[in-house]
Amino acid sequence: MGLDQELVDAALALMDRRWPAGEPGGAAAVRVADGGILTSVGLDNMHASVALCQETGAFVQAYTLDRAVTASVCVCRDLEHGRVLILPPCGVCQERLALWGPEVEVAVPRPDDPTRWEARTLAELHPHYWAAQFNDGKWPSYAQHSE
Repeated sequence: MGLDQELVDAALALMDRRWPAGEPGGAAAVRVADGGILTSVGLDNMHASVALCQETGAFVQAYTLDRAVTASVCVCRDLEHGRVLILPPCGVCQERLALWGPEVEVAVPRPDDPTRWEARTLAELHPHYWAAQFNDGKWPSYAQHSE
């Protein structure tokens, strides 16, 4: 199983539980290989350099449970425009997801509407992945990432 509306809805539901409507907030959801869904929110902190992306908690949960991530989505309220945006993974989160390989699906905003999503693989987002240069041009395996 990969990216689908159920995964997006899980992120939206967590965002709505964690932050009341009208407040800034965001959340993420990842699908793991057995079909399960893990969710998380970002860690805000007075010291901005220790804040964490919305997805980080779910990635760490998956890794802790030894489950492969197959898909990821991040949502965020845009209070200024009264909408919820689909956020593609930042470069750091792309690197975190790289652990599970180039076929991990991620939600990216549709070009015509940033509140709607479409699925892309990590390989599509990151066709020139740096670590492939150390593996004869191929995406490193899970074991190689964990060395």
